[in-house]
Parts: sequence; C-alpha cells; structure tokens
Amino acid sequence: MTDRLYNAIGLCQKAGKAKSGAFAAENAIRSGKARLVLLEETASEATKAHYEQLCAAHGVPMHIVKTVGKAIGKDARIVMAVTDPAFRDMIERAMNNTDEKRG
Repeated sequence: MTDRLYNAIGLCQKAGKAKSGAFAAENAIRSGKARLVLLEETASEATKAHYEQLCAAHGVPMHIVKTVGKAIGKDARIVMAVTDPAFRDMIERAMNNTDEKRG
C-alpha cells in the first residue's frame, strides 16, 4: 500500500467520515450511508463473499486492500465504510495509482 493511500484512509478516519469494524460498517452499508467499503485482504473467503454480496445488493463499491487497521490506527479492524463522497474519490484516486486489487 502506498503512503498516499495510507494517508487518504487515515485522514478519512480522523475526519470522522469512516465507520470501521464489522457492526459499524454493515450498519453504514444497510442504511445507505456508505459510499465505499475497504476490506483487508487477510479477511476469510466467507467474509469477503459476505461483503461482496452486501455491497452489491446496496450498490456500494468495494475494494480489497492490504491493510485497513494499520492505516486507521486500529490494528484489529478488517473492514471500513467510507461515508463521504469526497473521501471516497480521494481514496479511489490513490488506489488508481497503486497495484491494489479491486473487489
């Protein structure tokens, strides 16, 4: 993960425009507040399938990244929902300049 992507994810968290953790991220997706979901590549296949299905059902783009928790300063977190369109765009621009995988 590039510094630019780390910085964008961390800034989003600091600005209060992200919901991290399974419960908070799922609530954001289901309530229509999520604009982008980031899922850590170490998540189990069942977890990846769950979020792919949930995001597809609610029309939310999802990306798989190397790490979520480290970028936001909460190591145990594997999923994050971005709730602001400007931060979504910033993160997607940073991702387009890296080799991160799209989900």
